[in-house]
Amino acid sequence: MAKVKPFRGVRPPRDLVTQVASRPYDVLNSEEARSEAEGNPRSLYHIIKPEIDFAPGTDEHDPKVYDKAVENFNAFQQNGWLVQDDNEHYYIYAQTMNGRTQYGIVIAANVADYMEGRIKKHELTRRDKEEDRMKHVRINNANVEPVFFAFPDNTVLQQVIDEVTKNEPEYDFTAPDGFGHHFWVIDTPEMIATVTSEFERIPYLYIADGHHRSAAAALVGHEKAQNNPAHKGDEEYNYFLAVAFPASHLNIIDYNRVVRDLNGLTPEEFLARIAENFTVEDKGTDEYRPEALHNFSLYLGGRWYSLTAKPGTYNDNDPIGILDVTISSDLILRDILGITDLRSDKRIDFVGGIRGLGELKHRVDSGEMAMALALYPVSMKQLMDIADSGNIMPPKTTWFEPKLRSGLVIHKLD
Repeated sequence: MAKVKPFRGVRPPRDLVTQVASRPYDVLNSEEARSEAEGNPRSLYHIIKPEIDFAPGTDEHDPKVYDKAVENFNAFQQNGWLVQDDNEHYYIYAQTMNGRTQYGIVIAANVADYMEGRIKKHELTRRDKEEDRMKHVRINNANVEPVFFAFPDNTVLQQVIDEVTKNEPEYDFTAPDGFGHHFWVIDTPEMIATVTSEFERIPYLYIADGHHRSAAAALVGHEKAQNNPAHKGDEEYNYFLAVAFPASHLNIIDYNRVVRDLNGLTPEEFLARIAENFTVEDKGTDEYRPEALHNFSLYLGGRWYSLTAKPGTYNDNDPIGILDVTISSDLILRDILGITDLRSDKRIDFVGGIRGLGELKHRVDSGEMAMALALYPVSMKQLMDIADSGNIMPPKTTWFEPKLRSGLVIHKLD
């Protein structure tokens, strides 16, 4: 059962939250962070992207960059830009996009739950990315950015969310990208006890987004436990920062592909090869979006095509084989275009659905790419079924939006 606890959050005063809060470290590059933080010494980018405080081109993995992160984190606290709560709390964090709001509970999740598989993952991680975040957690002795979890809907926890969010939020603002962010403190002992006990009734938590942050946080906590001769299991380092959303609140949006060439084929030959396994319909020049599972949108030569996988080309009884990302990876990218490693092949790139089909069209029309493929999004049920089966999704399968805003609350490990 999921073991969670409240914690003494480190967070900005209400009047500074919009200056401190930032996008996550991994959705923008150093120069974009430098630009967004320009003229704002309180921006969290000075902690999560501290290379912006050095000359452009400075290696973000240079030891002095990590040292700068902890220097800035300490300065933020000394200046009163981040202040630790006096008591342990849970928090409610809600996000609004396109008029729809999803509500999550901010928790300290248990390291042992991650290490022993009660926090389930659906993606592989890369050791170099894990090590980068491990260094950041170690040197700051804190989880500065949260992980994005999902959990099976729970009536009592939904009642807690509904009750707390009747009150005025602690933070309530719209970020520059147009997404709304709302934050409440759960401060009654009865509600705190209810949250803890209800999570104990939930058998598994699921990582929705932030696999590298989860791995890094858990590995540092595990490392601290092994290095502490007096380890008891209730130390703060046994927990890490997460926002857990009821599964029904979340939508996964499409994660699409663009490819640089047709592997020596002409457009006509390429379409003929596709027609072997797909029903192909020419949709003309108007944007076409996939309408259902096993239906794809292809943009090629200034025209949009509907591709529907023919019966027998996929296995509905295989939780991985039924995924559209598997069908397209096997039957189009691998068998026709010769792309076998989605993680390393330089001929392919990936475009989050938040950027729209227009971005796919632009990448092809500009001559940078030869074709684009849009996929129908994975469902939360598929994600959880795959995690439950112990399988791993193919790379670049899920895209969650909106992303969690960093800097609303931080979890210290001591």
